[in-house]
Amino acid sequence: MKNLPNSLVNKASTYSSLEDKEKLKLLDQLYWNLDLSWKNIADLCKTYPNKVRRDAKKLGLESRSKSQAQSLALETGRHEHPTKGKEHSEETKIQISDKVADAWDNLSDEERAKRSLDALNRWNQKTDEEIAAFRKASIDAIRVTAKEGSALEKYLLEGLIKKGFKVEFHKEQWVERERLQIDLLIPELNIAIEVDGPSHFEDIWGKDVLIKNQQRDHEKNGLLLRQGFVIIRIRQGKGSLSNKFKRDTLSNLLIEIEKISKRKPKIGNRCIILGESK
Repeated sequence: MKNLPNSLVNKASTYSSLEDKEKLKLLDQLYWNLDLSWKNIADLCKTYPNKVRRDAKKLGLESRSKSQAQSLALETGRHEHPTKGKEHSEETKIQISDKVADAWDNLSDEERAKRSLDALNRWNQKTDEEIAAFRKASIDAIRVTAKEGSALEKYLLEGLIKKGFKVEFHKEQWVERERLQIDLLIPELNIAIEVDGPSHFEDIWGKDVLIKNQQRDHEKNGLLLRQGFVIIRIRQGKGSLSNKFKRDTLSNLLIEIEKISKRKPKIGNRCIILGESK
């Protein structure tokens, strides 16, 4: 526990005799300002954790969410990280990843809304300098991704190669006198794979940017389809880059490639969309 001012320690020792207003002020300072746990506070106040927790609730003082409490416990060293210094088997890693993804998928609408509001509040608390730095880093990351490929593209590339496919990665192709860069191309099957981030189907950068991106996608589709390509577009929504998402995406992609290799789709069905839809 932190070294606390004697005045606070003395005040805490008289907790049971304090008026509600004084209790609220003390609990707020110890819990939110000094980041103590309810157990730490209870020890100072010579009582038990549920007592101070119930008092806080009655006085209108909110408790941290479970995730906030866990993060704080790790940051302050009150608890050791459960996986620190430990090596898991690949099977265990997949099981952990699936459980985390399932937990997120099963969040209630209320909890999702609360997390979104928390994120918005954290964003609104940033200084102008922090916001400018974040935006610059985002633009730099987009430029790097355009040249080197996204994490999902690289994962799919590795997975396809392991399955024995010859894949051309971010190679420029001349199609009808247009120079196009295709994310992943399987020449032997004439399959073009495009990985679309959220800016291709959500107005995260504004409606004008969304319209331009979608127009370019439609034009690219038209050029490739006229040349006999089958296009597989993979949608990757905001925040959807968990290990489970990548594994599921690769699995679904391999299923579609297997179908195409057995029987090429009819002309009207040669643009296939995988992943999240808006």
